[in-house]
Amino acid sequence: MKIGIVCYPTFGGSGVLATELGIALSDKGYEVHFITYEQPVRLTQGFHPNIYFHEVKVPTYPLFDFPPYETALASAMVNVIVNQDLDLLHLHYAIPHASAAYFARQILKKSGRDIPFITTLHGTDITLVGRDGTYAPVVTFSINESDAITAVSDSLREETLRSFSIEKEIHVIPNFVDVKRFHQTDKNHFKQMLAPDGERILVHVSNFRPVKRVPDVIRIFAEVKKEVPAKLLMIGDGPDRQMVEEMARNLGIYNDVRFLGKQEQISEILSIADLFLLPSETESFGLSALEAMACSVPVISTNAGGLSEINVHGKTGYLADVGDVAAMAGYAISILQNDEELLHFKKAAIAHARKFEKQHIIPKYELLYEKVIADYKLTRESKRLC
Repeated sequence: MKIGIVCYPTFGGSGVLATELGIALSDKGYEVHFITYEQPVRLTQGFHPNIYFHEVKVPTYPLFDFPPYETALASAMVNVIVNQDLDLLHLHYAIPHASAAYFARQILKKSGRDIPFITTLHGTDITLVGRDGTYAPVVTFSINESDAITAVSDSLREETLRSFSIEKEIHVIPNFVDVKRFHQTDKNHFKQMLAPDGERILVHVSNFRPVKRVPDVIRIFAEVKKEVPAKLLMIGDGPDRQMVEEMARNLGIYNDVRFLGKQEQISEILSIADLFLLPSETESFGLSALEAMACSVPVISTNAGGLSEINVHGKTGYLADVGDVAAMAGYAISILQNDEELLHFKKAAIAHARKFEKQHIIPKYELLYEKVIADYKLTRESKRLC
């Protein structure tokens, strides 16, 4: 089977999941073609003989203040489908990938060539951007034109059904984790460098956007520091980074916070962590939390969106209401102050994460691919006979 994957190539959850899915499929013998504006971040880690990357080039002209990426993407899809003889397109993140796929489909139909496409919803394409009146009609239309729709959590599925007039079934296929990559390894030399006096290490990973509530991470850590010797590692970058760096200075904790920027080898950093903080305003799933759990790191998070589907309150960590810094700090302190309790949470975190191992999830996509292609061929044959 030849599969085209369309995604954002960034550090965000949708791009990470799409890339990891493509790698897993290629390992099983599928031919995978990524179509996006630059090589996905996690695709740079090693050579994969069954994976191909097709760059979407967007010409710049003085006429355009904002180059029409959607048009360039649709054209790239047409070229790859025709020249590589793809069987299926899998679109990650509705905007603008689903609408571009519909555009490409109409072009292909003129030449008698067409393939089905699946749209996977990841979160902010539904919960934030998609509901904007500027995009909502196009998002609704293009999702309904998809041959199959998936969501990464039950919470996102319900949110989509509340927010849009969806006419088709939404299949829930959760995100997954590769435990061969994300597992605790011996990195004590790193830990000694960052926490030479045995301090607890807390970690946060995000794109530092307002929805991640990164200032709450700093506030939580400031409270933890009053009770437990600790260090905080901040992984990622984004619009709120400068503000939270200033917050750390004003709170007098800056020397105990390391802003590491974007990192590719996150598993190595998680291997030395004692606790993961994710106080997001909304999370469709929380892939970064799952990857932390796979590295034996318990999680303190909000109960927003799909987080309660992976972070089990009182077992793999704790959940609190959005903005309840005091509760999250209290939970963090209770875990970090007791070695025996911390070890208990670490063991429970990795045990729960293994329920989301890729070998449990990838077959769900394979079955959906086979069904969509079979149904599509049957529909075309029925139309031909009529």
